[in-house]
Amino acid sequence: MTDRYAAAGVRLDAAGEAKRRIAELVRSTRTSLALGEIGAFGGMVRVPPGYERPVLVLSTDGVGTKLLVAARAGIHDTVGEDLVNHCVNDVLVHGARPLALLDYIATGKLEPDVAAALVAGVARGCRAHDMTLAGGETAELPDLYQPGQYDVAGTIVGVVEEGAALHGDRVRPGDVLIGYASNGLHTNGYTLARQIVFETLGLDVGHEFPETGQSVAQVLLAVHRSYATAVTPIISRLHALAHITGGGIAGNVVRVLPQDCEAVIDARAWRWPAVFRVLMRAGRVSLGEMRRVF
Repeated sequence: MTDRYAAAGVRLDAAGEAKRRIAELVRSTRTSLALGEIGAFGGMVRVPPGYERPVLVLSTDGVGTKLLVAARAGIHDTVGEDLVNHCVNDVLVHGARPLALLDYIATGKLEPDVAAALVAGVARGCRAHDMTLAGGETAELPDLYQPGQYDVAGTIVGVVEEGAALHGDRVRPGDVLIGYASNGLHTNGYTLARQIVFETLGLDVGHEFPETGQSVAQVLLAVHRSYATAVTPIISRLHALAHITGGGIAGNVVRVLPQDCEAVIDARAWRWPAVFRVLMRAGRVSLGEMRRVF
């Protein structure tokens, strides 16, 4: 008998195989706060004890065209970890502890090996933050994506005591601005970076990236840093946090400043990592654009 759905491009057998493999990865992330069964219609998680007025902090994000570098290199787990760390940083900005994550994978042709690698990275990131991967969705959409293409997104739930939540309203003139270094591009500016690296410089993922001693794949797929370990021990002393993503320092710090405050930043106070210097020079990107994009 002809499988009309498979002929149209959606293969339920592949979906079943992917779900079986993903279920084991999901199980590895379950914390003592997790409720319900894996594969249920909704994921459930308890609010941790000890909160008097718990506030849930939610955020959704993706990885952008860094996924195209992952596909080109055949390395798919690191972008799953990127997704987790980006989301963790976004709720950390509000002082929140991560509780649970939901992930979404959409692809033109579902490859169980690729899906399992992606979720392996997500699960690794969740375990590192003692956070449950509470559920997700995997969709095969041949009319929207070409074979070999996929997109991932995540929605995170965090919790913070209402009185401890960070909104930026505590910032005052005279506060000191502290910057934490990135370890690369994180998940920003990859459309520009790919054009410079693969087209202008003519490099591929196995070639050495200038000034680094590492391959292009190692540099461009460096996992988005989570700042939770560095920031959490001192978070009660902080007045505001900004996650520097698209828009750069100027575009993100301003989001947590009261109207009567502005940030004064000495851009000479640190040395750029090699990846940024190479992209600026090889791509002939202006300083202003570098600061906006990265």
